[in-house]
Amino acid sequence: MTDGVSDKRPVLGERTAAVIGTGLIGGSVLLRLRAAGLDVAGWDPDPATRRYADAQGFVAPDTLEEAVAGRDVVFLCGPLPSLPGTLSRVAAATDEHCVLTDVGSTKAQVAAAAGALGLGHRFVPGHPMAGADRAGLASASPGLLDGAAWVLCPTGSGMAAFRRLAALVIDVFGAWVVPMSAPEHDVVAALSSHVPHLLAGALAGAVQRSALREAVLALAAGSFTDGTRVAGGPPNRTANMLLANRGPVLTGLDAVRVVLDDLADALRAGDRATLTALLDEGRAARAAVRGRPFTAHRREFRAGVDHAGELAYLRELGAAGGHLTECRVEAGAVAYTGHLPGPPG
Repeated sequence: MTDGVSDKRPVLGERTAAVIGTGLIGGSVLLRLRAAGLDVAGWDPDPATRRYADAQGFVAPDTLEEAVAGRDVVFLCGPLPSLPGTLSRVAAATDEHCVLTDVGSTKAQVAAAAGALGLGHRFVPGHPMAGADRAGLASASPGLLDGAAWVLCPTGSGMAAFRRLAALVIDVFGAWVVPMSAPEHDVVAALSSHVPHLLAGALAGAVQRSALREAVLALAAGSFTDGTRVAGGPPNRTANMLLANRGPVLTGLDAVRVVLDDLADALRAGDRATLTALLDEGRAARAAVRGRPFTAHRREFRAGVDHAGELAYLRELGAAGGHLTECRVEAGAVAYTGHLPGPPG
């Protein structure tokens, strides 16, 4: 037990769980954990949401402390600004074997809060890359997160907690675990998720301001509805995300602005060749989102010794666009099945 959290637990050894904050994402986690057979409790600061959860057959205590007591794993799913305070309360109400994680869309701030609280050995920052343009427990679905890319942020002091949580996320949600450092996640998420929210809001906002708004909406087809889908989400939730990751988002927005300027310049000049080349550049990235081949490999590390090599492997895998589909701890060794972009050989 070198990390303060035992990793000598069987696959799906996490039999009890709690979800704090039962909105769209938290509610979907709650539903999927129950479907997988875990004893799971949910708590939300909103009494009406707790009553709704109770009516759906969930254990939904009146207090956060009751919900998390004695649990193997706790998912923190509330608004980003609430996470540090909630983490402190959850840590005080759980014992050392309990693994803590979150599902927030930015990671550096909550990771820093966990470090300041001395929780690095059992808190694993997390972010499932999935969602919808709706909110609330009534909109949750047990399949919303299935098969998602799910970022988990390993640290040297928290490898045992990372392994337990990775196994749970893979086995219960069928997720691809993407291991990254918290700061690297925030840089990558800025372009992959956060800037698109700004672009969607800008396009939809331009239509809202247009003198021909009704006519534009009458002709709105797939290119508009696909491009503005995330603008339909709760504005306060999006603002929390953007403000929590302000630096990387502004950097990403600058990068997008450069490409937009290049496109505008080519359009003004009537430069068909440049315009076509720029559009083809974007088309290639779009095609690669779902069309990349991956090559599988297996890596093993001794579980109870210095974790520097294991940590380096995990972070290098995530930075290279790779992911994990298996994590097993057996006979003093941890085995990973990893996947890297590219064909075999």
